[in-house]
Amino acid sequence: MKLKVVFLGTPDFSVPTLEVLAAHPKIDLVKVISMPDRPAGRGHQLKSPEVIEYCKQHKIAFAQSENINKDQALIAEISQAKPDVLLVLAFAQFLNDTWLNMAKLGCFNIHTSLLPKYRGAAPIQYALLNGDSSTGVSMQKMVKKMDAGDLVLSHSVAIADWEIGGLLYTRLKFQAALSTYDFFNAILNNQLHFTAQDESNISFAPSLTKEQGAIDFVSSSFTSIHNQLRALDPWPGTYMEIAHKRVKVFTIEKMSGLKLKPAEIKSQDGMLLIGCSDATIRISDLQMEGKKRCSDIEFLRGFREELKLTGNKG
Repeated sequence: MKLKVVFLGTPDFSVPTLEVLAAHPKIDLVKVISMPDRPAGRGHQLKSPEVIEYCKQHKIAFAQSENINKDQALIAEISQAKPDVLLVLAFAQFLNDTWLNMAKLGCFNIHTSLLPKYRGAAPIQYALLNGDSSTGVSMQKMVKKMDAGDLVLSHSVAIADWEIGGLLYTRLKFQAALSTYDFFNAILNNQLHFTAQDESNISFAPSLTKEQGAIDFVSSSFTSIHNQLRALDPWPGTYMEIAHKRVKVFTIEKMSGLKLKPAEIKSQDGMLLIGCSDATIRISDLQMEGKKRCSDIEFLRGFREELKLTGNKG
């Protein structure tokens, strides 16, 4: 007897989990549901979500809907299929009661934090912003309140102090797939257990904005700036302004033997140095708008204007 499963996901992050579902001999993947095609690239040609591209390549039944809560035809189709489980990962839509109650065993969500920590859209980035030494993947039975359902599984993942957002994203993408395998094994072996989340330990991870990439050299420590660079790489990235031009910052180093005031900037021995609240920083890898990414040595060699921080973060 196979479990009937409907999967709801959209970006590349969801693809390894979809691969597990598609390959699992005890799962009947009834349908994959995702977002509609969107214009992409310079030509603004329509592009399918990565999940849909995978379905096309592997001849998996799929549907695309702008609003599944109003898509009566899709609701009727999935209801008639009588799924055992609805599984959601990075789908980009909220589900109403109709969907939450559609499957026999329930609707489950995969979340990239150890709930109840970092409920919301950007848990990976906030774990790095806050300098956490670990994060993980949680699976919870979905309720109408965001990320608040009973937990059925949690896997912890260690974070290196040099790890950037793009790398942690990739590791958690595959951990989500491994957790999915364990989740369905628990169902098949009648070992699924539900644990209420501890409401006293809730924290939130709201969507990021581009403005969060601005570096505040006046009040931020070296560690907080280091964590900001890690968390916001690759998006939205971190930046400062020099001579009213935006400069992306990729790598910093703490300098000893030289103390600059917060937001004081100078060139010394071919290095670009800026003071923060507790240290002097070398900006060793950067990119000025309209220019190629380069070292500070290359940047200073071609810079002809006054070396001055501008904007409201310097």
